[in-house]
Amino acid sequence: MGDMIKNGVHGYSKEERYVVPKEALIRERLEWFRDQKLALMMHFGPYSQMGMDASWSLSRTDTWARKNVDWESDVDVYRQQYIDLNKTFNPMRIQPDKWAEFAAENGFKYLIFTTKHHDGFCMFDTKYTDYKITSPDCPFHTHKYANITREVFDAFRAKGIGIAAYFSKPDWNCPWYWAPNMETPIGETRFPNYKLEEHPEIWEQFIDFTHNQIMELMREYGKIDILWLDGGQVKEKRGLGIRMSELIAKAREVQPWLIAADRTAGNENENYITPEQAIPDHVIHVPWESCVTVGTQWGYKYEDTYKSARELVRMLIDVVSRGGNLALNIGPQPNGELPARALQELSGLGAWLKVNGDAIYGTRALDVPEADGVMFTKKKDTVYAIIPLNEGEMLADSVQIPTDRPIQKVICLGVEKELRFTRKGKGLHVELPQELVGTSPYAVSFMLQE
Repeated sequence: MGDMIKNGVHGYSKEERYVVPKEALIRERLEWFRDQKLALMMHFGPYSQMGMDASWSLSRTDTWARKNVDWESDVDVYRQQYIDLNKTFNPMRIQPDKWAEFAAENGFKYLIFTTKHHDGFCMFDTKYTDYKITSPDCPFHTHKYANITREVFDAFRAKGIGIAAYFSKPDWNCPWYWAPNMETPIGETRFPNYKLEEHPEIWEQFIDFTHNQIMELMREYGKIDILWLDGGQVKEKRGLGIRMSELIAKAREVQPWLIAADRTAGNENENYITPEQAIPDHVIHVPWESCVTVGTQWGYKYEDTYKSARELVRMLIDVVSRGGNLALNIGPQPNGELPARALQELSGLGAWLKVNGDAIYGTRALDVPEADGVMFTKKKDTVYAIIPLNEGEMLADSVQIPTDRPIQKVICLGVEKELRFTRKGKGLHVELPQELVGTSPYAVSFMLQE
């Protein structure tokens, strides 16, 4: 799909462009990453108060993002209104420990949290801008959890959950990205509003600013497993390089294990590729992660609709059976609480994982065609066959599993006994236990042992 951004959604790098990391430790950590399978992603910031997605409505030419702005037609006035959201942002009911407890209970293995989105508002106590959660003009700055990123990272880490720091490379509040007093107005496009070749000194200040902020996260916020870099337009191939290889090298002096996900970079700094709001329809043989919203947008949306637990289970099976991880995003409410309906559906996914997790975690794709609605994963010498069910679809007294492997034993996860089966045609005819017949689980998983 390349590196285009359409309606705020990134394409993703082709598998053929993938560069295998030269560092043995990073290759080892990527195997850890591939074992995790499920991430909780969270977009949170002052924009949550509007019920709109973060940042994009600040870019004048991204008119798709302004369709929901029905209270202010003057772009400059709207921009100031958006910027001033920091002065009312006060998520007093935030409970990082409860967030982490929910994530651990429901099978999430790592967190992707927005330390800074494109709008430039920092959810951490940076020294390099006052546009941050801990500034005196943000009412939340007196709260015991004021440095939200630190509190969230610490809480999730305490539950054994990995940490990915989302960081936007473009910063639309920074005077060295959208610079004042230029011929091109601030916010005209998602790109810098000046020609870098005419003002290299401004871009150098932006590079220093970006390096400084990322190194703050590396040095002051505990162990970070992944640096998740958004804003793929900022990269060497577009003439907007920020000396990323130098930055990653510096970061790994502090965090040697750090996985870099420099989205769409297509080079040694994109350690895994990131389809967004999409699930590839085939096995991808390099590390990858689909990031998908549980609702309809990344940030909190009032009266949003959410994907059902059955849909979430199906997405996870699709992704894992094709070799990837799934990052499911929810946007916390302006008061810091998580949306109840989103939690309800994610709890359904978590309940399914308690029974079927062996077919998901630590597995790899079995590179065979999907057939007859059956998906496959593998773990060493064990193969798992997973059969998703549609809403209202009931299990009969038997299932057909297409495989020509010399299977000796079939066990249904959650039913701790061997199942009777016969070889029939090009697969196995498996008899189901009576307690499953006529039920409609989200999906049923079988362990196939040779």
